[in-house]
Amino acid sequence: MNGRRSLRSRLTLLVASAVALAIAVCAVLCWFVVRAELLRQVERSLEGRPQGIEWIRPYCPVGPRWAGIPGVPGDRGGPGGPGEIIGRRPQLRLPPIQLVYADGARCVAGSTPVKVTPADLALAQGPPGGRAFRNGVTDGGEEVRVMTKNVGAGLAVMESRSLEEVRATLATLAWILAGVTALGVLGAASAGLLVSRTALRPVGRLTEAVEYVARTEDLDTRIPVEGTDEIARLGVSFNAMTTALAGSRERQRRLIADAGHELRTPLTSLRTNIDLLLRSENAGRPLDAAPKRRLLTNLKAQFEEMSTLVGDLLQLSRSEDEHEPHVEVAFHDAVEAAVRRARPRAPDTAIEVELSPWYLRGDQAALERAVVNLLDNAVKFSADGADPVSVRLRDGELTVRDHGPGIPGEELPYVFDRFWRSSSARSMPGSGLGLAIVAKAVRDAGGEVNLENATGGGILARVRLPGSPTRSPVISET
Repeated sequence: MNGRRSLRSRLTLLVASAVALAIAVCAVLCWFVVRAELLRQVERSLEGRPQGIEWIRPYCPVGPRWAGIPGVPGDRGGPGGPGEIIGRRPQLRLPPIQLVYADGARCVAGSTPVKVTPADLALAQGPPGGRAFRNGVTDGGEEVRVMTKNVGAGLAVMESRSLEEVRATLATLAWILAGVTALGVLGAASAGLLVSRTALRPVGRLTEAVEYVARTEDLDTRIPVEGTDEIARLGVSFNAMTTALAGSRERQRRLIADAGHELRTPLTSLRTNIDLLLRSENAGRPLDAAPKRRLLTNLKAQFEEMSTLVGDLLQLSRSEDEHEPHVEVAFHDAVEAAVRRARPRAPDTAIEVELSPWYLRGDQAALERAVVNLLDNAVKFSADGADPVSVRLRDGELTVRDHGPGIPGEELPYVFDRFWRSSSARSMPGSGLGLAIVAKAVRDAGGEVNLENATGGGILARVRLPGSPTRSPVISET
Protein backbone atom coordinates (compact mmCIF):
# COMPACT_ATOMS: atom_id res chain seq x y z
CA MET A 1 0.00 0.00 0.00
CA ASN A 2 2.85 2.40 0.83
CA GLY A 3 4.31 1.83 -2.62
CA ARG A 4 1.15 3.28 -4.21
CA ARG A 5 1.03 6.39 -2.00
CA SER A 6 2.55 9.66 -3.11
CA LEU A 7 5.56 11.10 -1.34
CA ARG A 8 3.40 13.93 0.01
CA SER A 9 0.89 11.53 1.60
CA ARG A 10 3.64 9.40 3.09
CA LEU A 11 5.37 12.47 4.55
CA THR A 12 2.04 13.69 5.96
CA LEU A 13 1.37 10.29 7.49
CA LEU A 14 4.89 10.14 8.93
CA VAL A 15 4.67 13.58 10.55
CA ALA A 16 1.16 12.92 11.89
CA SER A 17 2.17 9.53 13.29
CA ALA A 18 5.28 10.92 14.96
CA VAL A 19 3.40 13.82 16.60
CA ALA A 20 0.46 11.59 17.57
CA LEU A 21 2.83 9.08 19.14
CA ALA A 22 4.58 11.85 21.08
CA ILE A 23 1.23 13.22 22.36
CA ALA A 24 0.04 9.74 23.30
CA VAL A 25 3.24 8.99 25.21
CA CYS A 26 3.00 12.32 27.05
CA ALA A 27 -0.64 11.63 27.92
CA VAL A 28 0.12 8.18 29.30
CA LEU A 29 3.05 9.51 31.31
CA CYS A 30 0.88 12.33 32.64
CA TRP A 31 -1.79 9.84 33.73
CA PHE A 32 0.72 7.70 35.61
CA VAL A 33 2.35 10.76 37.21
CA VAL A 34 -1.03 12.02 38.46
CA ARG A 35 -1.95 8.56 39.70
CA ALA A 36 1.31 8.28 41.63
CA GLU A 37 0.79 11.75 43.12
CA LEU A 38 -2.78 10.95 44.20
CA LEU A 39 -1.63 7.75 45.86
CA ARG A 40 1.12 9.70 47.67
CA GLN A 41 -1.52 12.12 48.93
CA VAL A 42 -3.59 9.22 50.26
CA GLU A 43 -0.50 7.81 51.95
CA ARG A 44 0.31 11.19 53.50
CA SER A 45 -3.26 11.40 54.86
CA LEU A 46 -2.84 7.92 56.35
CA GLU A 47 0.45 8.90 57.93
CA GLY A 48 -1.03 12.12 59.34
CA ARG A 49 -4.05 10.50 60.95
CA PRO A 50 -3.63 9.74 64.66
CA GLN A 51 -2.35 6.21 65.08
CA GLY A 52 -2.38 4.14 68.22
CA ILE A 53 -3.59 1.07 69.87
CA GLU A 54 -5.92 3.26 71.91
CA TRP A 55 -8.33 3.28 68.94
CA ILE A 56 -8.39 -0.49 68.78
CA ARG A 57 -7.98 -1.77 72.35
CA PRO A 58 -11.56 -1.15 73.47
CA TYR A 59 -12.81 -3.44 70.72
CA CYS A 60 -10.18 -6.17 70.70
CA PRO A 61 -9.24 -8.81 73.31
CA VAL A 62 -6.83 -7.71 76.03
CA GLY A 63 -4.40 -9.73 78.00
CA PRO A 64 -1.13 -11.26 76.97
CA ARG A 65 -1.51 -10.03 73.36
CA TRP A 66 -1.00 -6.45 74.57
CA ALA A 67 1.97 -7.15 76.76
CA GLY A 68 5.24 -5.59 75.70
CA ILE A 69 3.73 -2.85 73.48
CA PRO A 70 5.52 0.43 74.40
CA GLY A 71 3.17 3.09 75.81
CA VAL A 72 0.17 0.78 75.99
CA PRO A 73 -0.95 -0.50 79.42
CA GLY A 74 -1.72 -4.15 79.86
CA ASP A 75 -4.81 -5.73 81.46
CA ARG A 76 -4.86 -3.27 84.34
CA GLY A 77 -7.34 -0.75 85.65
CA GLY A 78 -6.60 2.78 86.87
CA PRO A 79 -5.14 5.72 84.93
CA GLY A 80 -4.39 4.89 81.36
CA GLY A 81 -6.61 1.79 81.57
CA PRO A 82 -9.49 0.80 79.36
CA GLY A 83 -11.90 3.23 80.86
CA GLU A 84 -9.78 6.28 80.04
CA ILE A 85 -9.17 5.14 76.43
CA ILE A 86 -12.85 4.51 75.83
CA GLY A 87 -13.58 8.04 76.95
CA ARG A 88 -11.18 9.51 74.34
CA ARG A 89 -12.43 7.64 71.27
CA PRO A 90 -14.86 9.25 68.78
CA GLN A 91 -18.46 8.66 69.70
CA LEU A 92 -20.04 8.63 66.17
CA ARG A 93 -17.79 6.88 63.72
CA LEU A 94 -14.53 4.95 64.08
CA PRO A 95 -11.75 5.22 61.49
CA PRO A 96 -11.16 2.14 59.25
CA ILE A 97 -8.65 0.44 61.55
CA GLN A 98 -8.06 -3.21 62.34
CA LEU A 99 -5.53 -5.24 64.25
CA VAL A 100 -3.65 -8.20 62.80
CA TYR A 101 -2.09 -10.79 65.07
CA ALA A 102 1.00 -12.80 64.21
CA ASP A 103 -1.05 -16.03 64.31
CA GLY A 104 -3.34 -14.73 61.57
CA ALA A 105 -6.23 -13.54 63.74
CA ARG A 106 -7.87 -10.19 62.89
CA CYS A 107 -9.70 -7.72 65.10
CA VAL A 108 -11.72 -5.03 63.30
CA ALA A 109 -12.23 -1.78 65.19
CA GLY A 110 -13.64 0.36 62.33
CA SER A 111 -16.56 -0.18 60.04
CA THR A 112 -14.48 -1.17 56.98
CA PRO A 113 -12.81 -4.56 57.40
CA VAL A 114 -9.90 -5.12 54.95
CA LYS A 115 -8.76 -8.50 53.75
CA VAL A 116 -5.44 -9.59 55.25
CA THR A 117 -2.68 -10.75 52.89
CA PRO A 118 0.43 -12.85 53.61
CA ALA A 119 2.48 -9.64 53.36
CA ASP A 120 0.50 -8.21 56.29
CA LEU A 121 1.13 -11.36 58.38
CA ALA A 122 4.84 -11.25 57.52
CA LEU A 123 4.95 -7.62 58.66
CA ALA A 124 3.15 -8.50 61.92
CA GLN A 125 5.69 -11.23 62.57
CA GLY A 126 8.61 -8.94 61.81
CA PRO A 127 10.48 -6.41 63.97
CA PRO A 128 8.63 -3.44 65.47
CA GLY A 129 8.41 -0.24 63.45
CA GLY A 130 8.03 -1.88 60.04
CA ARG A 131 5.56 -0.22 57.70
CA ALA A 132 4.24 -0.80 54.22
CA PHE A 133 1.65 0.62 51.80
CA ARG A 134 -0.39 -1.40 49.33
CA ASN A 135 -3.63 -1.49 47.44
CA GLY A 136 -6.20 -3.77 48.97
CA VAL A 137 -9.90 -4.58 49.02
CA THR A 138 -12.46 -4.65 51.78
CA ASP A 139 -14.63 -7.63 52.56
CA GLY A 140 -17.29 -5.88 50.50
CA GLY A 141 -15.00 -5.60 47.45
CA GLU A 142 -14.21 -1.87 47.67
CA GLU A 143 -10.70 -0.81 46.59
CA VAL A 144 -8.72 0.88 49.34
CA ARG A 145 -5.19 2.06 50.06
CA VAL A 146 -3.82 0.25 53.10
CA MET A 147 -1.03 1.20 55.48
CA THR A 148 0.20 -1.67 57.69
CA LYS A 149 2.47 -0.87 60.66
CA ASN A 150 4.08 -3.26 63.15
CA VAL A 151 3.53 -2.05 66.73
CA GLY A 152 5.47 -4.85 68.43
CA ALA A 153 4.66 -8.07 70.25
CA GLY A 154 3.44 -9.77 67.07
CA LEU A 155 0.81 -7.15 66.36
CA ALA A 156 0.25 -4.93 63.27
CA VAL A 157 -2.23 -2.13 62.85
CA MET A 158 -3.90 -1.74 59.42
CA GLU A 159 -5.57 1.50 58.43
CA SER A 160 -7.22 2.03 55.04
CA ARG A 161 -8.74 4.72 52.92
CA SER A 162 -11.15 4.37 49.98
CA LEU A 163 -9.76 4.89 46.47
CA GLU A 164 -13.13 5.72 44.96
CA GLU A 165 -12.29 9.41 44.65
CA VAL A 166 -8.90 8.59 43.17
CA ARG A 167 -10.51 6.28 40.60
CA ALA A 168 -13.07 8.91 39.66
CA THR A 169 -10.36 11.55 39.29
CA LEU A 170 -8.19 9.26 37.13
CA ALA A 171 -11.16 8.31 34.95
CA THR A 172 -11.94 11.98 34.34
CA LEU A 173 -8.29 12.68 33.60
CA ALA A 174 -8.16 9.76 31.16
CA TRP A 175 -11.13 11.17 29.19
CA ILE A 176 -9.51 14.61 29.13
CA LEU A 177 -6.20 13.23 27.94
CA ALA A 178 -7.93 11.11 25.29
CA GLY A 179 -9.65 14.22 23.97
CA VAL A 180 -6.38 16.14 23.98
CA THR A 181 -4.72 13.26 22.12
CA ALA A 182 -7.46 13.18 19.49
CA LEU A 183 -7.18 16.93 18.95
CA GLY A 184 -3.39 16.55 18.82
CA VAL A 185 -3.68 13.88 16.12
CA LEU A 186 -5.90 16.14 14.01
CA GLY A 187 -3.52 19.04 14.54
CA ALA A 188 -0.56 16.82 13.69
CA ALA A 189 -2.24 15.67 10.47
CA SER A 190 -2.90 19.28 9.48
CA ALA A 191 0.66 20.29 10.36
CA GLY A 192 2.04 17.30 8.46
CA LEU A 193 0.03 18.23 5.37
CA LEU A 194 1.26 21.82 5.60
CA VAL A 195 4.87 20.73 6.13
CA SER A 196 4.74 18.26 3.23
CA ARG A 197 3.27 20.83 0.88
CA THR A 198 5.89 23.42 1.85
CA ALA A 199 8.83 21.01 1.84
CA LEU A 200 7.89 19.27 -1.40
CA ARG A 201 7.06 22.38 -3.40
CA PRO A 202 10.66 22.55 -4.80
CA VAL A 203 10.47 18.82 -5.52
CA GLY A 204 7.26 19.47 -7.43
CA ARG A 205 9.00 22.11 -9.52
CA LEU A 206 11.87 19.70 -10.15
CA THR A 207 9.42 16.96 -11.17
CA GLU A 208 7.68 19.30 -13.61
CA ALA A 209 11.03 20.29 -15.08
CA VAL A 210 12.10 16.66 -15.51
CA GLU A 211 8.78 15.78 -17.13
CA TYR A 212 9.11 18.80 -19.43
CA VAL A 213 12.64 17.77 -20.46
CA ALA A 214 11.50 14.17 -21.05
CA ARG A 215 8.58 15.41 -23.15
CA THR A 216 10.32 18.11 -25.18
CA GLU A 217 14.03 17.10 -24.93
CA ASP A 218 14.79 20.75 -24.21
CA LEU A 219 18.07 20.55 -22.33
CA ASP A 220 18.24 24.33 -21.87
CA THR A 221 15.66 24.07 -19.06
CA ARG A 222 16.90 25.41 -15.72
CA ILE A 223 15.38 25.23 -12.23
CA PRO A 224 15.54 28.30 -9.97
CA VAL A 225 17.65 27.43 -6.92
CA GLU A 226 16.92 29.01 -3.54
CA GLY A 227 18.90 28.34 -0.36
CA THR A 228 21.57 25.73 0.33
CA ASP A 229 19.56 22.78 1.64
CA GLU A 230 19.31 19.31 0.10
CA ILE A 231 16.50 20.35 -2.25
CA ALA A 232 18.63 23.26 -3.48
CA ARG A 233 21.56 20.90 -4.01
CA LEU A 234 19.26 18.60 -5.98
CA GLY A 235 18.25 21.54 -8.17
CA VAL A 236 21.89 22.49 -8.72
CA SER A 237 22.71 18.89 -9.63
CA PHE A 238 19.79 18.77 -12.07
CA ASN A 239 20.93 22.00 -13.73
CA ALA A 240 24.49 20.65 -13.94
CA MET A 241 23.18 17.40 -15.44
CA THR A 242 21.15 19.18 -18.13
CA THR A 243 24.15 21.40 -18.91
CA ALA A 244 26.38 18.33 -19.29
CA LEU A 245 23.77 16.58 -21.46
CA ALA A 246 23.41 19.68 -23.60
CA GLY A 247 27.18 19.83 -24.01
CA SER A 248 27.30 16.14 -24.88
CA ARG A 249 24.54 16.57 -27.43
CA GLU A 250 26.35 19.56 -28.96
CA ARG A 251 29.61 17.61 -29.14
CA GLN A 252 27.79 14.68 -30.72
CA ARG A 253 26.16 17.00 -33.26
CA ARG A 254 29.51 18.59 -34.09
CA LEU A 255 31.15 15.16 -34.38
CA ILE A 256 28.51 13.97 -36.83
CA ALA A 257 28.71 17.21 -38.80
CA ASP A 258 32.50 17.17 -38.89
CA ALA A 259 32.61 13.47 -39.76
CA GLY A 260 30.14 14.05 -42.58
CA HIS A 261 32.19 16.96 -43.84
CA GLU A 262 35.42 14.97 -43.74
CA LEU A 263 33.83 11.97 -45.43
CA ARG A 264 32.21 14.06 -48.15
CA THR A 265 35.50 14.95 -49.84
CA PRO A 266 36.95 11.43 -50.26
CA LEU A 267 33.52 10.05 -51.17
CA THR A 268 33.11 12.70 -53.88
CA SER A 269 36.57 11.98 -55.21
CA LEU A 270 35.92 8.24 -55.18
CA ARG A 271 32.63 8.65 -57.02
CA THR A 272 34.26 10.93 -59.61
CA ASN A 273 37.12 8.54 -60.32
CA ILE A 274 34.83 5.52 -60.48
CA ASP A 275 32.46 7.35 -62.83
CA LEU A 276 35.44 8.20 -65.03
CA LEU A 277 36.45 4.54 -65.21
CA LEU A 278 32.89 3.43 -65.96
CA ARG A 279 32.39 6.04 -68.70
CA SER A 280 35.65 5.08 -70.38
CA GLU A 281 34.74 1.41 -70.33
CA ASN A 282 31.14 1.99 -71.43
CA ALA A 283 32.23 4.28 -74.25
CA GLY A 284 34.64 1.66 -75.58
CA ARG A 285 37.60 3.95 -75.07
CA PRO A 286 39.51 2.47 -72.12
CA LEU A 287 42.17 4.55 -70.44
CA ASP A 288 45.80 4.00 -71.19
CA ALA A 289 47.77 1.90 -68.76
CA ALA A 290 49.65 4.77 -67.09
CA PRO A 291 46.61 7.03 -66.42
CA LYS A 292 44.59 4.04 -65.34
CA ARG A 293 47.33 3.02 -62.91
CA ARG A 294 47.45 6.56 -61.47
CA LEU A 295 43.67 6.56 -61.12
CA LEU A 296 43.63 3.21 -59.31
CA THR A 297 46.48 4.36 -57.06
CA ASN A 298 44.45 7.44 -56.22
CA LEU A 299 41.41 5.29 -55.47
CA LYS A 300 43.46 3.10 -53.15
CA ALA A 301 44.82 6.15 -51.30
CA GLN A 302 41.34 7.53 -50.89
CA PHE A 303 40.08 4.20 -49.55
CA GLU A 304 42.97 4.12 -47.10
CA GLU A 305 42.16 7.66 -45.99
CA MET A 306 38.54 6.71 -45.42
CA SER A 307 39.55 3.56 -43.52
CA THR A 308 41.84 5.64 -41.32
CA LEU A 309 39.08 8.18 -40.68
CA VAL A 310 36.55 5.48 -39.78
CA GLY A 311 39.07 3.81 -37.46
CA ASP A 312 39.81 7.14 -35.77
CA LEU A 313 36.10 7.78 -35.28
CA LEU A 314 35.63 4.36 -33.72
CA GLN A 315 38.61 4.96 -31.44
CA LEU A 316 37.23 8.29 -30.23
CA SER A 317 33.67 7.00 -29.83
CA ARG A 318 34.68 4.52 -27.12
CA SER A 319 33.67 5.49 -23.60
CA GLU A 320 36.09 5.64 -20.66
CA ASP A 321 35.27 2.08 -19.55
CA GLU A 322 35.56 0.44 -22.98
CA HIS A 323 39.35 0.44 -23.24
CA GLU A 324 41.40 -2.69 -22.90
CA PRO A 325 42.29 -3.76 -19.34
CA HIS A 326 45.30 -1.83 -18.09
CA VAL A 327 48.45 -3.90 -17.72
CA GLU A 328 52.06 -3.05 -17.03
CA VAL A 329 53.51 -1.49 -20.17
CA ALA A 330 57.16 -0.96 -21.05
CA PHE A 331 56.58 2.46 -22.53
CA HIS A 332 60.06 2.66 -24.06
CA ASP A 333 59.29 -0.50 -26.05
CA ALA A 334 55.98 1.03 -27.23
CA VAL A 335 57.83 4.17 -28.38
CA GLU A 336 60.43 2.07 -30.19
CA ALA A 337 57.69 0.09 -31.94
CA ALA A 338 55.97 3.34 -32.95
CA VAL A 339 59.23 4.64 -34.43
CA ARG A 340 59.59 1.44 -36.47
CA ARG A 341 56.08 1.93 -37.84
CA ALA A 342 56.70 5.61 -38.65
CA ARG A 343 60.04 5.21 -40.49
CA PRO A 344 58.62 3.62 -43.68
CA ARG A 345 56.05 6.42 -43.95
CA ALA A 346 58.83 9.06 -44.12
CA PRO A 347 61.89 7.53 -45.74
CA ASP A 348 63.37 10.99 -46.42
CA THR A 349 63.13 12.21 -42.80
CA ALA A 350 65.59 11.07 -40.17
CA ILE A 351 64.25 10.18 -36.70
CA GLU A 352 66.67 10.49 -33.80
CA VAL A 353 65.73 8.31 -30.84
CA GLU A 354 66.95 8.41 -27.24
CA LEU A 355 65.00 6.22 -24.82
CA SER A 356 65.39 5.33 -21.17
CA PRO A 357 63.29 2.64 -19.47
CA TRP A 358 59.88 3.61 -18.19
CA TYR A 359 57.12 1.29 -16.96
CA LEU A 360 53.49 2.20 -16.36
CA ARG A 361 49.99 0.74 -16.31
CA GLY A 362 47.89 1.36 -19.39
CA ASP A 363 46.77 0.12 -22.80
CA GLN A 364 49.88 -0.62 -24.84
CA ALA A 365 48.12 -0.53 -28.23
CA ALA A 366 46.50 2.85 -27.50
CA LEU A 367 49.77 4.36 -26.26
CA GLU A 368 51.66 3.07 -29.28
CA ARG A 369 48.98 4.53 -31.56
CA ALA A 370 49.31 7.88 -29.78
CA VAL A 371 53.09 7.97 -30.32
CA VAL A 372 52.60 7.03 -33.99
CA ASN A 373 50.20 9.96 -34.41
CA LEU A 374 52.72 12.36 -32.84
CA LEU A 375 55.46 11.06 -35.17
CA ASP A 376 53.18 11.33 -38.23
CA ASN A 377 52.47 14.95 -37.39
CA ALA A 378 56.15 15.70 -36.82
CA VAL A 379 57.19 14.06 -40.10
CA LYS A 380 54.37 15.74 -42.03
CA PHE A 381 55.37 19.21 -40.86
CA SER A 382 59.13 18.73 -41.18
CA ALA A 383 60.66 20.92 -43.85
CA ASP A 384 61.30 18.39 -46.61
CA GLY A 385 63.24 16.22 -44.20
CA ALA A 386 66.11 18.68 -43.95
CA ASP A 387 66.17 18.45 -40.16
CA PRO A 388 65.61 15.25 -38.20
CA VAL A 389 62.69 14.54 -35.90
CA SER A 390 63.91 14.13 -32.33
CA VAL A 391 62.29 11.60 -29.98
CA ARG A 392 63.37 11.56 -26.30
CA LEU A 393 62.05 9.58 -23.33
CA ARG A 394 63.50 10.56 -19.94
CA ASP A 395 62.01 10.09 -16.47
CA GLY A 396 58.55 9.39 -17.82
CA GLU A 397 58.44 12.43 -20.15
CA LEU A 398 58.32 11.80 -23.89
CA THR A 399 59.21 14.70 -26.19
CA VAL A 400 58.75 14.74 -29.97
CA ARG A 401 60.37 17.72 -31.74
CA ASP A 402 60.10 18.72 -35.38
CA HIS A 403 61.50 21.74 -37.27
CA GLY A 404 58.42 22.71 -39.24
CA PRO A 405 56.57 26.03 -39.44
CA GLY A 406 54.97 25.66 -36.00
CA ILE A 407 51.44 26.64 -34.97
CA PRO A 408 50.17 30.18 -34.38
CA GLY A 409 49.90 30.92 -30.69
CA GLU A 410 46.18 31.68 -30.85
CA GLU A 411 45.53 28.20 -32.31
CA LEU A 412 47.44 26.18 -29.69
CA PRO A 413 44.44 25.83 -27.27
CA TYR A 414 42.48 24.00 -29.98
CA VAL A 415 45.05 21.48 -31.22
CA PHE A 416 43.46 18.56 -29.34
CA ASP A 417 39.90 19.26 -30.49
CA ARG A 418 38.30 16.74 -32.81
CA PHE A 419 38.57 17.58 -36.52
CA TRP A 420 40.54 20.72 -35.76
CA ARG A 421 43.26 21.44 -38.28
CA SER A 422 45.78 24.24 -38.33
CA SER A 423 45.55 26.78 -41.11
CA SER A 424 48.92 25.55 -42.36
CA ALA A 425 47.77 21.91 -42.47
CA ARG A 426 44.43 22.14 -44.26
CA SER A 427 46.05 21.47 -47.59
CA MET A 428 47.73 18.32 -46.27
CA PRO A 429 46.18 14.86 -45.91
CA GLY A 430 44.63 13.98 -42.60
CA SER A 431 41.33 14.01 -40.73
CA GLY A 432 42.14 16.27 -37.78
CA LEU A 433 41.58 13.41 -35.30
CA GLY A 434 45.16 12.32 -34.64
CA LEU A 435 45.89 14.65 -31.73
CA ALA A 436 42.44 14.05 -30.22
CA ILE A 437 43.31 10.33 -30.13
CA VAL A 438 46.65 11.18 -28.51
CA ALA A 439 44.94 13.22 -25.79
CA LYS A 440 42.42 10.45 -25.07
CA ALA A 441 45.06 7.70 -24.85
CA VAL A 442 47.29 9.76 -22.54
CA ARG A 443 44.34 10.79 -20.37
CA ASP A 444 43.22 7.14 -20.02
CA ALA A 445 46.73 6.28 -18.77
CA GLY A 446 46.56 9.06 -16.15
CA GLY A 447 49.02 11.39 -17.90
CA GLU A 448 48.94 14.74 -19.66
CA VAL A 449 50.03 16.02 -23.05
CA ASN A 450 50.62 19.49 -24.49
CA LEU A 451 52.06 21.09 -27.58
CA GLU A 452 54.18 24.24 -27.72
CA ASN A 453 56.22 26.13 -30.25
CA ALA A 454 59.85 25.12 -29.86
CA THR A 455 62.71 27.58 -29.67
CA GLY A 456 64.22 27.90 -33.12
CA GLY A 457 61.06 26.80 -34.92
CA GLY A 458 58.90 23.73 -35.05
CA ILE A 459 56.62 22.04 -32.56
CA LEU A 460 57.59 20.36 -29.29
CA ALA A 461 55.10 17.77 -28.00
CA ARG A 462 55.42 16.74 -24.33
CA VAL A 463 53.79 13.60 -22.90
CA ARG A 464 54.06 12.99 -19.14
CA LEU A 465 52.97 9.61 -17.81
CA PRO A 466 53.04 8.28 -14.21
CA GLY A 467 55.19 5.24 -13.70
CA SER A 468 58.61 4.00 -12.66
CA PRO A 469 61.96 3.37 -14.33
CA THR A 470 61.93 -0.19 -12.99
CA ARG A 471 59.42 -2.97 -13.50
CA SER A 472 57.04 -3.64 -10.63
CA PRO A 473 57.83 -6.80 -8.65
CA VAL A 474 55.53 -9.71 -9.38
CA ILE A 475 53.60 -10.77 -6.27
CA SER A 476 53.17 -14.52 -6.26
CA GLU A 477 49.76 -15.88 -5.25
CA THR A 478 49.71 -18.33 -2.40
